[in-house]
Amino acid sequence: MTTAPTAARAQFSIQRTYAASIDEAWALWTTKSGIESWWGPEGFDVTVTSVDLRPGGELVYLMTAVAPEQVAFMKRAGMPLTSECKVTYTEVSTPNRLAYKTLADFVPGVTPYEVATVVELKATADGVKLTLTFDAMHDDVWTERARAGHESQMRKLDAFLAAQGKGVHS
Repeated sequence: MTTAPTAARAQFSIQRTYAASIDEAWALWTTKSGIESWWGPEGFDVTVTSVDLRPGGELVYLMTAVAPEQVAFMKRAGMPLTSECKVTYTEVSTPNRLAYKTLADFVPGVTPYEVATVVELKATADGVKLTLTFDAMHDDVWTERARAGHESQMRKLDAFLAAQGKGVHS
């Protein structure tokens, strides 16, 4: 079994500016209906079982591979098509900052470890600026997969907001 990382890891950020209000953006990250509308990489559906939005509280959801490419990848990697995922909130500063840790317990042969993520929202003159910052994983291959997953997830958020006329504008 591969040992989980113990030293400080690199961090990566993704930024977007949307024509949505800060409160609309906050709700997409913090409510059952908001999260279910876009969360997870492309090709995956998410069903939220609970949201306890407070430091120490958890977001619990099921993530299911539904697209053929994702189903095939999960099978090749020896991973289940549906996984229960948990996020533990470490900071909730409505409506500007949300920090959480996710237990990376889904990588075959790797000791589970936590990955930190921070979502920062800042109201702008014409919408909201979103910055998503997340830890690297235990190796370069899984870090690139995580980065691709976050980019994919953000494309889902882009599409959801664009369908409401509040898409990316920078």
